[in-house]
Amino acid sequence: MSAIHITNPISEQELLKLKAGDRVFLSGTIYTARDAAHKRMFETLQRGEELPFDVAGQTIYYVGPTPAKPGAVIGSAGPTTSGRMDKYTPVLLDLGLKGMIGKGYRSEEVIESMKKNKAVYFAAIGGSGALIAKTIQSVEVVAYEDLGPEAIYKLTIKNFPAVVIIDHEGNDWYKIGKQQFFEQNHVQGADS
Repeated sequence: MSAIHITNPISEQELLKLKAGDRVFLSGTIYTARDAAHKRMFETLQRGEELPFDVAGQTIYYVGPTPAKPGAVIGSAGPTTSGRMDKYTPVLLDLGLKGMIGKGYRSEEVIESMKKNKAVYFAAIGGSGALIAKTIQSVEVVAYEDLGPEAIYKLTIKNFPAVVIIDHEGNDWYKIGKQQFFEQNHVQGADS
């Protein structure tokens, strides 16, 4: 199966075509935010204040990039574990967040919120931060500069490789892939 090219922000038409297991190349604009930034955004919303950027229609990459070496746009930019953002994610999905990029599993609460809000979760390959950094063409600090690598950055990307892990219907590639493996190898699954 060939990879699908997606331009961010993702249109609803493109998003609804994506299925768990699809390989994609993302281009356009995405934002970064990790634990500390998510906590601040959550607290900002609890105070009734506006977020530092409009999340509606956007994709957030869970990354804390390393400092750029001379002549580079950004340092290593590999994904962080997505589950650490789970307690803050449903409120952002309710505000229109459409995509998330990270690694690892998501909670049932996040998956249900993704289904309700028609959003998608992509995985980037852990350990490939230096390669991913080559797809990042520009970096701009948007908010929380005091957090250093955990600040919110606006990234312009071209052909960022990812896999759709959870689609807008809640289909989970981790579960599907595991089941396919057990079926193909006539092995009883760990869940059996």
